[in-house]
Amino acid sequence: MKNKLQLVKSQIQSAANKSGRDQNDITIVAVTKSFPQGIWDVAFQNNLTTIGESRIQETEIKNKKFSNRKKIELHLIGHLQRNKARKAVKLFDVIQTVDSLKLAKQINLISNQEKKIQKIFLQVNTGNDPNKQGFSPKEIIAAAKEITKMKGITLIGIMTIPPNSISKEKTRSLYKKTQKIRDTIYKSIEKNCKNLSMGMSNDFKTAIEEGATHIRLGTVLFGERPQ
Repeated sequence: MKNKLQLVKSQIQSAANKSGRDQNDITIVAVTKSFPQGIWDVAFQNNLTTIGESRIQETEIKNKKFSNRKKIELHLIGHLQRNKARKAVKLFDVIQTVDSLKLAKQINLISNQEKKIQKIFLQVNTGNDPNKQGFSPKEIIAAAKEITKMKGITLIGIMTIPPNSISKEKTRSLYKKTQKIRDTIYKSIEKNCKNLSMGMSNDFKTAIEEGATHIRLGTVLFGERPQ
């Protein structure tokens, strides 16, 4: 793991240098979904303190056995059904996959009841992929205006997942568009919306060159997921 992490960090540094950025502005979200109990400890021992999980039930099990919960920031990076929103608000520091106004309203209601201000990213389907969740690029600005009025939520970033198996050039173009969406929201709607979650094990260097602040890395750090 140490060798893999060193290699990833050197690739982050070179992508940051290429685009005139500071590598310290880029957060690795260590994606531990599907890996067995104890993977959070492995991440934590390697100073990876931002952890990404996709499933509520799996996260609950891992959370019960983990003794350093206050020292990590836990991000939900998988699709969230509205009926699981309460568990998500209780479990996660950040919900990256808010993909509809209905879900935002549900999270807001629960956060107010739990006396919590839930940090969220809005998921935008920049590639208009029918297989991906998220606001369309056309609707996200209006949605952000409405969501920032909600008292139980703070909008801290934008997240996207590109379509599978597209070219590097097409991926770069989608990431550029996503950065522009984040910039618009940051400048004209919400000053807390500074973050941009995009890029995974196969394309994180491109994502960094196009402004990603959070890259979601799993297999490149931990190896292949158990089947």
